[in-house]
This record gives sequence, structure tokens and C-alpha cells, in this order.
Amino acid sequence: LSVSITSTGMGLSEGFWHHEYWLPPGATWEDMKESADVHYPQPQNLLLCIPGALLLIIVRCIFERTVALPLGRRLGVSDKRRPKVQPNATLESFYVLLGRTPKKGDLVSLAKQSDLPVKKVETWFRHRRAQDRPGLMKKFCETSWRFTFYFTSFFSALGLLYDKPWFWDHTVCWLKYPQQPLPPALDWFYLLELSFYCSLVATLPFDVKRKDFKEQIIHHIATITLIFVSYCANLIRFGMIVMLVHDASDYILELAKILHYMKWKRVCEAVFIVFAVVFIISRLVIFPLTTYYYFVTKFQLFLLSCLINIFLMILQLLHIFWSYLIIQMIFSVILHGAKRKDARSDTEESERSEAEDLAKN
Repeated sequence: LSVSITSTGMGLSEGFWHHEYWLPPGATWEDMKESADVHYPQPQNLLLCIPGALLLIIVRCIFERTVALPLGRRLGVSDKRRPKVQPNATLESFYVLLGRTPKKGDLVSLAKQSDLPVKKVETWFRHRRAQDRPGLMKKFCETSWRFTFYFTSFFSALGLLYDKPWFWDHTVCWLKYPQQPLPPALDWFYLLELSFYCSLVATLPFDVKRKDFKEQIIHHIATITLIFVSYCANLIRFGMIVMLVHDASDYILELAKILHYMKWKRVCEAVFIVFAVVFIISRLVIFPLTTYYYFVTKFQLFLLSCLINIFLMILQLLHIFWSYLIIQMIFSVILHGAKRKDARSDTEESERSEAEDLAKN
């Protein structure tokens, strides 16, 4: 039985890695055979992203406690004082088990069970939700970590690639595909990026939940898939372009958020406009031109190219969605003086009622 299972597993593995799925017509894995002087991508190396993601999570925790937290305090970032909730076993049980926002009928029932007016039950749930909302300092620490990584990643990639003609010259790049050696530095860079996005997925349930939570999950999965398949198929230039285009605007957005938490409104607005320009140019112009055009026109259709096209389309739809939110915010908030609120901000209730409750206390 064990022999049968082993042979079945080997058959599935061989079928999964069949060259016709991963490489263009006429190419085989033999074309990417390593030698002492020539290095090609080794798919098994990507398994290192698991310990890599765990390591990044540990580094992040240390960074947030030893760097971001003291820095935030020095810059004047502090959590708002919130009303305290009186302990109530009945209401707490409903809050934990059945929902954070009870309907009108539930409020009446809970008021009877607790021997409290309906108004006080409503206030209790509002304050209880406020307690669970992340504080400003938590947001500042998370944003500082992402800013540090995106900034370092983007400029490190530029430093690695600025003098590489095979990267910038499209003709040279596609001429000998897939027989294109992989520089060790890019190998490690790929692993770092994959580890980072895996760490983001792992920490999503614990991070500040934002309005575009579902879109973020889709984005991370699409990015991880593209990094994985582009590495395995030796589409290194293609993958580096995707990562560069994304990192180009991400660190500017995180900087704008940091300035927002510091309440530097004018500087924040100026940085956000810079972010909007870079985002729209990089993701609605550069991204489709440098990925769709060259990838679709230079490759014959095969299984992997079809999969990549699907995920590229998903990313592009997300780019359009976020561009719409960004433009909407610029017109409604900055140009018309509306209430300042990040179009991709955290999911929060209005804090007006909290301020009124605190004033009463």
C-alpha cells in the first residue's frame, strides 16, 4: 500500500511539474539545468518563505515595540480616551456569541433581561464596540512597519536592477527565454517579497481591519500566486516589474497615513496627492504596458500564461477600484473641504457619540 501511495504521489508530482504547463512550447526543464557557474530558479527554494514569513512577523513585533511605539509617542501620537463599559454578563454574552450590533427586537429583549432602559443598552453596545476598535497607536505602529518594508524593498530593487541591461532592454530580456540565469541577489529578493506577503496574509485577522478587507485578501493571494509562478517559470523580469510597480506607490501611501495619525493635515494632503499621481501612473499606465503588452505579445499561449493573464486581470481590476476611491477622496475631501477620511481607511463608527458620552462623564 505504501509503495502504491508513493508511486501515486510521484505521478501527481511529475504531472504537476510537466514542462508543457510551466514553459512555452518547445522549452523543457532541461533548458534550465544548473551548472557550477549558472544558477536558475529552484522551486523547492520557495518553501523557505514559510520560515521567512515567521521571521518577518517576529522582526515586525520587535520593530513595533522598540522603534515604532517610542517614535509614535515622541511624535505626539496617542490613543483617544474612551468611555468605560460597566460589566454586564448578559450583554457581554450576546456581544461575544451573537453579534456586536443587536437589532431593535434584541435590544428590547436584552433590556428586559438586564433590567435596564433600551437607551442604556444601546449605549453599552456602542461603548463596547469602541473598546474593541484599534487605537491610534496600533495603527501608527502597523503603518510604520509597512512603510519601512515598502520603502526598503522598492529602493533595494532599484539598486539591484539599475545597471542590469537584461532587465530594462525588452529585446534582450525575451531573446533567450527561458535560458536566462538568475542572479543570487534577485533569488533572495524574490524570497523576501514572497515571505512578506505571506506574513501579511497570516496577520490579517490581527491587524486593523479596513474597509477593503476582502479586496486586500484577493490582492495578496493574486500577488503571492504571481510571485510563485513567475519564479518557477523563470519569468524573473516579469515578476520584478510587478513588484516594483506595486512598491512604487505603497510606501508613499503609508507615509501619508503616518502624517495623518500625527495630525499634520496639510503635509498629509500634499503627500496623498503625490501618492495618487504615482499610483495612477504606475498602476493604470505602466503596469498594463509593461506586463500585458510584453507578456501577451512575446509569448505563445500555454497553461501558465493563461493563469498569469487571469491574475493580472484581477490585479488590474483592483487597481481601477482603488483609483476610483482615491480620485473620489481627492475631489470630496481635499478640493471641497469635506471631512478628512482615508478612502482605504479603517472600519470605524463615528466617534461623535463617544465624545458626547465623555463630555457627560
